[in-house]
Amino acid sequence: MFRIKICGITTLTDGLAAFAAGADAIGLNFYGKSPRYRTPTQASLIVAGVPAACVKVGVFVNSAPNQVLDVARTLGLEWLQLHGDEPTSDLAALAGFQLVRAFRGQAASLPAIEDYLGECAAAGVQLAAILLDAAEAQAYGGTGQLADWRAARELVERHPQLPLILAGGLRETNVAQAIQQVRPAAVDAASGVEYSPGRKDAMRMSAFVAAAQRGWQLA
Repeated sequence: MFRIKICGITTLTDGLAAFAAGADAIGLNFYGKSPRYRTPTQASLIVAGVPAACVKVGVFVNSAPNQVLDVARTLGLEWLQLHGDEPTSDLAALAGFQLVRAFRGQAASLPAIEDYLGECAAAGVQLAAILLDAAEAQAYGGTGQLADWRAARELVERHPQLPLILAGGLRETNVAQAIQQVRPAAVDAASGVEYSPGRKDAMRMSAFVAAAQRGWQLA
């Protein structure tokens, strides 16, 4: 399981800078309405250029399972993050991949997440992790808004065997505090390490990674 993920990588330069900063995973966004969107062809250059030691996570929003499979197989992705409103049947169709299910908006409430996890268990779906993002209508991540840390902490306590990735408004100034309060398995940053949507700032990424590492040392 990775610990520090920089999401919304749009260039090979940014991907290499994220890895050099100490991130052990990057996210490639395949949601066409996102400012961080990359086509599979564009993403393939990033996947090929960033060292294999860095986990590449494909991020999808309400894409049909056959489309997700096509991208994942073409690029050789093992980790898939579903960040929309996908039903458990979509996850079942992606068996064999490391699946991260993101929760945001009303779906990020504890009862809604518990219901969804129950549906996954009934369908035989094995999740590699869940991701808790900020609640903002009509936005699928990268908003800069904070997630509900209290709910995240409760999820960690209720499901200690299921890794939780904390996202939503994390940056170098708050990630250590978030780790100490929530005790997540991993943290995920996008807008908090950018100088403009989709373009990463190497110094902010380095500062974010260093702060996250301090957070785990103190947790």
